[in-house]
Amino acid sequence: MYQLIKKYKYWRFKNTFLLVVSLVLFFYFADTSYVKNIISSIGDLGYLGAFIAGIFFVSTFTVAPASIVLFYLAKELHPIEIALIAGLGSVLGDYIIFRFLKDRVFEEIKPVFMRLGGFRLSHLLATPYFAWFAPVLGAIIIASPFPDEIGITLLGISKLKNWQFLTLSFALNSLGILIIITLAHSL
Repeated sequence: MYQLIKKYKYWRFKNTFLLVVSLVLFFYFADTSYVKNIISSIGDLGYLGAFIAGIFFVSTFTVAPASIVLFYLAKELHPIEIALIAGLGSVLGDYIIFRFLKDRVFEEIKPVFMRLGGFRLSHLLATPYFAWFAPVLGAIIIASPFPDEIGITLLGISKLKNWQFLTLSFALNSLGILIIITLAHSL
């Protein structure tokens, strides 16, 4: 057992492996009554529920249940307050994804990327056109109801400072959530 733990500790793709395992587990448990009860319970928490839903609003795999919670809250609470509080939660969710992807997963897959012709793509990423286009496209994706991982990746490539990323994430996610819950509130 000790040897297995030691091998895992120095295994090159351990964070990528954990990401894949977590996705598989999520899909396995996503449709259970237990998970549905958790979603309902979060909706009963009011503004704290909005913050928690904001954290989960940013991921491909949790955007649907988070949206349901926000729709439910939009019927009972003020939409601007929900958007701001859920926007704070989404900043936390985005930052966790940003740090995990930037510090761990990207570093693990970088050698594989370079072996598969990454030099050509690296030259494309270094052009001034891409340097301008990547943050704009990333911002559009984050403001949209689409999951944020691709937008976060584009902003991470564009080398934004942490405070710039956090400010942009808050503003864009709050705006996107406000649009969604305003539409839900009007229906």
